[in-house]
Amino acid sequence: MADRRPLIVVPARFSASASALRYRAEVGARALLEAVYAAGGEPLLMHPADPGEVPSRLSIADGVLLPGGGDLHPSWAGQGSHPAEYDVDVDQDAFDLAVASWALKAGRPLLAVCRGAQVVNVALGGDVVQDLPGHRHRVHLAKTAPGTLLASLTGDALEVSCFHHQGLGRLGAGLEVVAEAADGVPEAVELPSARGWFLGLQWHPEDTAATDPAQAALFAAFVAAARSQTPQCGVRCV
Repeated sequence: MADRRPLIVVPARFSASASALRYRAEVGARALLEAVYAAGGEPLLMHPADPGEVPSRLSIADGVLLPGGGDLHPSWAGQGSHPAEYDVDVDQDAFDLAVASWALKAGRPLLAVCRGAQVVNVALGGDVVQDLPGHRHRVHLAKTAPGTLLASLTGDALEVSCFHHQGLGRLGAGLEVVAEAADGVPEAVELPSARGWFLGLQWHPEDTAATDPAQAALFAAFVAAARSQTPQCGVRCV
């Protein structure tokens, strides 16, 4: 039997409407799912519900990808509201936070993108910078720290596609900044104490993964880590 693709669970994003579906929808960014598939993974959108059931529901996952999306409710990090916050949904937050905590505890490979990196940071006790208008709708250079997983995949610098108005503030327990923008804003974090593969990116690697080998390498490494979790029985053995 041919090896199956590693199953990459991606929490769906709530959407107020989707024209082809007529009503409210749950969606995933096409470029993100395509990047996972191109790297050899099998992306699976998961309905964000029942955070307490995350361990049993995610037991099928070979890897977990926390995608971008709206802002976290500031109360999760003990912060107050900010005029710039948008698309806040506490149900989405509760699910994503439970997914982040479970993946780290279980040692499942975890790639966290933009909001996803902020979710991990808050799950580990950190908070967010609530508005960074200079980092939205721009492409800029990020310098990577030598000797890190990120540097081993991308080299000492790379162009990154940013679409975030919030950023990582106080770092959660164990997180280390491994890439920064020219103004010192953290662009990537790693967790040296993690039981499994982990990388948190503040930018959107899916935007240019189809044309930029450095961004594609991030998905390739993530899926390769997930493949090492794939059981030989053809489905996850639980």
